[in-house]
This record gives sequence, structure tokens and C-alpha cells, in this order.
Amino acid sequence: MADKQNIQWFPGHMTKAIRKIKESLRMVDMVAEIVDARLPNSSRNPDIDRLIKSKPRILLLNKSDMANPNVTKMWVKYFKSKNITAVPVDCKSGRGVNRIMPTVMEIMKPRLEKWQESGMTGRSIKIMVVGIPNVGKSSLINKLAGKTRARAEDRPGVTRGNQWYTLEDNIELLDTPGVLWPKFDDPEVGEKLAFSGAVKDQILDIELLAVRLLEVLAKSQNQQFIERFKLQNEDLSEYTPYELLELIGKKRGMLVSGGEIDTERAANVLIDEYRGGKLGRVSLELPPRE
Repeated sequence: MADKQNIQWFPGHMTKAIRKIKESLRMVDMVAEIVDARLPNSSRNPDIDRLIKSKPRILLLNKSDMANPNVTKMWVKYFKSKNITAVPVDCKSGRGVNRIMPTVMEIMKPRLEKWQESGMTGRSIKIMVVGIPNVGKSSLINKLAGKTRARAEDRPGVTRGNQWYTLEDNIELLDTPGVLWPKFDDPEVGEKLAFSGAVKDQILDIELLAVRLLEVLAKSQNQQFIERFKLQNEDLSEYTPYELLELIGKKRGMLVSGGEIDTERAANVLIDEYRGGKLGRVSLELPPRE
């Protein structure tokens, strides 16, 4: 088994972002927390629970098209047991996005009735959108707004300031910068976030990261991964993860002078194709056992 990387990444602007979220919470009625459906636990900032407290919340399991659907169902059930409503969505394709607003209205029903009793009719529902970098906040807002109002880039930390977006049906969204946390107590959390692209590649050993990802993919026996790299006739259990990386490089013709395999190039391709959803629907973690 390859060594784990002890990944720590907390740019200075994230301290400011957490402060802005805390200040802005008093201005909103509920929170939409977006996590990566492939790693719902690791992609949740533990500070968010402390900041949100009892404020109404919807949890959006984004990139669900890249996660194992059976595992995602398990996560929905798990969060329900914690009194959190979770909705699987894919913000790029739009799958599941039409379920968000009806679910929001259901969660907000007690508060809406209270507003009506107080004569506060016509008041808009203000929702803060929170999540770690590269989890899909901007893509979600673009889908809900029906046009490209939020700049979406496949790069961690692109949205720097809080921005308001007005939707139909008296809904206002407050977009916040992606926030990681100062220290990943569990090295596997940092590693999974690195797989997903939430942590900048510049601080990583990309070959070690690819080797660790191959440990997961080899165990999953995912046919799309196997076919993508033409591994159908290989017994994956006979290879160490690094040997498997070399095999992938060889299959793709990634050779350098002297006939050596360019494992760094193979690692970059593997990581990119995983993040692009080309290696099948692979979930990286299961719900905790009660």
C-alpha cells in the first residue's frame, strides 16, 4: 500500500471567507450546502455545522452522475437519519436540479406559514450557497438562474466574494467563496479532496496521488475503468498500484527516451479522466456505520 500524503492547504483568503459566511448568515433564511456525491463526508467543511446551527438547510449531493447510485441512496438515507434533507443532483447536466426548489419550499413551509400569519406576504426566501472549492456552486447557480450569471471554472477558489442572484418565485441566492478548513485531521480526507480537485495540484505529488487512486479503482472492479485502459485481460490483483500505473502508461504509449514509461504523464491522465467522470461511477466513501 502506498504512503498517504499529508495534505494541508488553507490560503489566507479562506479565513476571510469564513468570517464573511458568519456575518452573512443573519441575512439569509436557509442554507444550501453543496458536497461532492462521491465523498459526501470528506467534502463537508466541519465548520459549516457549527456556523449554521439550527438554520434550515438543504444538502445537495452534486456530481451524483459520477458516484455509485446505490451508495448515493445510502447517503441520502444516512443524512435523513440526521434530520438533514439530501438531494442528489448533477449541476452540469442539470439532472435533479428541478427537485431543489420544491424541496426548499417543503423545508421552509413552517417558516412561510409563520410569515403569512405575521402579514409578511411576498417576502423573498434568501438562501446562502456554501461548499468547498470546485464542488459546483457556480454551476448550480447558473442552472437555477437559467443563464450564465455566475462564473464557473474548473479551478479551486475562483469565486472570491459574496454575490447575490435573484431567481423567479421570490428566491434570492447568496453565493459564497469555496471554503476548506485549516487542517485535515484525517490524511485520507485530504487525499480524497485531492482526487476530486478541491486541492490545488501544485502542492501534490501527482504520481503518489494516482497510485493511491488506483488502489481504490482496482478494488472497485469498475468495468468502465477497466475498459478505458484496456485492462480486460489483466488480473489486477497481481499488480501493485505503481505497477498498474506503469501498465496504464504502457497501454497508452506514454514512453520517454530509452523506452521508459512516463509515469508522471500517466498519473496526470488518470487523475484528469477520473475528475472528468470517464472512469465510471465510483464513490470514494460509504456512510458511517451507526
